[in-house]
Amino acid sequence: MIKHALPVTREADFAAWYQAVISEADLAEESGVRGCMVIRPWGYGIWERIQRLLDDRIKATGHENCYFPLFIPLSYFEKEAEHVEGFAKEMAVVTHHRLVADGKGGLTPDPEAKLEEPLVVRPTSETVIGTAFSRWVQSWRDLPVLINQWANVVRWEMRTRMFLRTSEFLWQEGHTAHATADEAREETLKMLEVYRDFAENCLALPVIAGEKPENERFPGAVATYSIEAMMQDGKALQAGTSHFLGTNFAHAQNIRFQNANGELEYANTTSWGVSTRMIGGVIMVHGDDDGLRVPPRIAPWQVVIVPMLRDKPEDAELVDYCKALQASLARQTALGEPVRALLDLKPAKAATKRWSWVKKGAPIIVEVGPRDMAGGNVSVVRRDRLYREDGKLDSAIVTRETFVEQAGAMLEDVQVALHAEATERLKTSISPVDDWAGVEAMFADSAAKPGWADVAWSRPTGAELDKVVERLKALKLTIRNAPMGQTGHPGAACIFTGGLAVERVLIGRSY
Repeated sequence: MIKHALPVTREADFAAWYQAVISEADLAEESGVRGCMVIRPWGYGIWERIQRLLDDRIKATGHENCYFPLFIPLSYFEKEAEHVEGFAKEMAVVTHHRLVADGKGGLTPDPEAKLEEPLVVRPTSETVIGTAFSRWVQSWRDLPVLINQWANVVRWEMRTRMFLRTSEFLWQEGHTAHATADEAREETLKMLEVYRDFAENCLALPVIAGEKPENERFPGAVATYSIEAMMQDGKALQAGTSHFLGTNFAHAQNIRFQNANGELEYANTTSWGVSTRMIGGVIMVHGDDDGLRVPPRIAPWQVVIVPMLRDKPEDAELVDYCKALQASLARQTALGEPVRALLDLKPAKAATKRWSWVKKGAPIIVEVGPRDMAGGNVSVVRRDRLYREDGKLDSAIVTRETFVEQAGAMLEDVQVALHAEATERLKTSISPVDDWAGVEAMFADSAAKPGWADVAWSRPTGAELDKVVERLKALKLTIRNAPMGQTGHPGAACIFTGGLAVERVLIGRSY
């Protein structure tokens, strides 16, 4: 029987397992403020890799990075009623700019330091960026405006979970303005595809890209699109969104331009973003009962070298052997970049360090002892397949030269293997369902992992849509999205209204 490194398994308690992975992998910890976390170096290193790889893709599509203030005047939100209503319950508000002693050994806001206008701590930046666009855009020659910012945002969450739903989180948010609705829609879908490709090829995260239903749209948007990922417990994670905002924000923020005929028009705008929530997705898609498994593209260190030091004079020779290995690996490439190799010289037992890196999910762990050195060898463990069929650790002894030559291909194979495993899970966890009774039966057992239902949908609106939402809510379900690229469903009847279906949607439980 395999004895796993974590104190709880996925099968026993998925939620507790998730928290254990974060703790044991040194990804993040509580900060002292509910809903806010300290992201530790390994967790932040993963985020830095996500930033770097995604930032390159964003810039390749013509966008430029900039930065906008953390504090936004309340009046900016009040200009767009639907938008402010959507975020009102989550807003953190600054009302004073100074504290004074309260006479009881504490501090209190100074009544004389009340702000003339409350400031909202940035929940998203459409309003403040829209105000800037109104200054920047005067003529059709100023369009399109294509910008992005990497920032933190605050949404005061009542039920928090590290990386998945926190009061403060890190993200990127893109904002663009265009002369026509067609151009803005094209931009919205282009960035959705950037997210889909990034998730699949960098995070090894298979996703379904599609349009959200009317009730799930971003506040103030004309259309919202998402990428949805399947977690190991069968729940969905919305891993990224892209919004076509039409002229709604342009009207509210007065983003107007003079067209080629000298007439004034309102610009069409978009916004799109992904966040540190993606790390939560990586944990729940790729993690196992020994901890995290990090896809090599986003691993801060792809190969970790662990020498078996014994506090003896010959340790120096072993360290030199490992340094030579590290240098040789750095001259190799994997997935289009130099191999990132770390030599772990911390003063701890080799087995302790090995299991630490297993829990962190380093793609390849290399152990080197005096016997390995004497034979010109190394012992290699691939994190994606940790055990042999007999339950013992799968540690392969190969020559140092052979490992160096094969390291790049091995890392690429780990990336592919993690994606393939998750893709198979996604495919086998989506089930076509023909009627509402089938949906009820599929999700009747709250402890089961049913995955998602694929159902016919007629796009109801208004009161009819409200009834659908209530039926779904009773089973703790939501419509995830209508997958892109559908070709029509002649004769199919919507399972909710009985009307002619225009598309199919995915239904499931979610984070």
